[in-house]
Amino acid sequence: MSKVTVVGSGNWGSVAAKLIASNTLKLKNFNDEVRMWVFEETLPGGEKLTEVINQTNENVKYLPGIKLGKNVIADPNLENAVKDADMLVFVSPHQFMEGICKLLIGKIKAGAEGISLIKGMEVKKEGPCMISTLISNQLEINCSVLMGANIANEIAMEKFSEATVGYSQHKEVAERWVQLFTTPYFIVTAVDDVEGVELCGTLKNIVAIAAGFVDGLEMGNNTKAAIMRLGLKEMMAFSKLLFPSVKDSTFFESCGVADLITTCMGGRNRKVAEAYATNGGKRSFEELEEELLKGQKLQGVLTAKEVYEVLSHHGWLEMFPLFSSVNLISQGRLPPSAIVEHSDNKSRCLYTRKFGTSSL
Repeated sequence: MSKVTVVGSGNWGSVAAKLIASNTLKLKNFNDEVRMWVFEETLPGGEKLTEVINQTNENVKYLPGIKLGKNVIADPNLENAVKDADMLVFVSPHQFMEGICKLLIGKIKAGAEGISLIKGMEVKKEGPCMISTLISNQLEINCSVLMGANIANEIAMEKFSEATVGYSQHKEVAERWVQLFTTPYFIVTAVDDVEGVELCGTLKNIVAIAAGFVDGLEMGNNTKAAIMRLGLKEMMAFSKLLFPSVKDSTFFESCGVADLITTCMGGRNRKVAEAYATNGGKRSFEELEEELLKGQKLQGVLTAKEVYEVLSHHGWLEMFPLFSSVNLISQGRLPPSAIVEHSDNKSRCLYTRKFGTSSL
């Protein structure tokens, strides 16, 4: 029977553990117990977070009020948590993944499979590296991805949601991941396009930052819809420039347009960006993240910076006015109102000439 470990225990990591734990009890080919690696923290009352999770069956800091399942075991020791695991679910902030992988080199069971629920990328001198690729290369395992219109708290309350597993070649492995995550309220499908699925999950956070600026400036729904439309076009164009094999159809799965809509309407990136614009850019994203997210991490600002580095390196900045503007605003180099002003006619003409005028 396959043993499952969740590497990460934030808001989404805890929900993932809850989903998986409900299925391992029912599926004969999985071990009942689900290990969840917890980065140990001391709570205000002096208790260790791991101990409280195991005593109450609840992540009181990142998912309060939700029972995870009695078969979820929190473990503060990373090496012990992954020991003997056949299936590894990675769901930690993307900026920490390189360090986590380095700690796990040589500690993973031979033949183990991985899946990344992480939205982001690493930018190195040799070029951008997707998190699934980082995991595969450093740990020498096959790594699929799961992305979708997944606001964690809504899934925790068992409201209907969808997600997409992206895989490469190993369809039978993808089907096992679908089986492990699917519940009556969480429907998962698989597509043979790991890069497309992962880039959707990564890039939509940049668009959500832009949507938050629009909300903070009270520009209205028409402006927000325009930002989302342009954002989708830039997501598709950027993905295809990096990976020509990316499929158009992937953008119409849950990981694509559905996730984009959800994140621009209600995600944490939109929320913090709205506050940034409301304050006229006078309070930093770091300060607002600490105040509004209570320990959760913001991905969109860092991803915008990483994508900007790629665009700058390749001379593509003018072809991606929205992505470029989000980074410049986030770094304080432009005012929030530039989310519309900076996407000027010249940039749009260049964009149209390069990529054509699709019906999107």
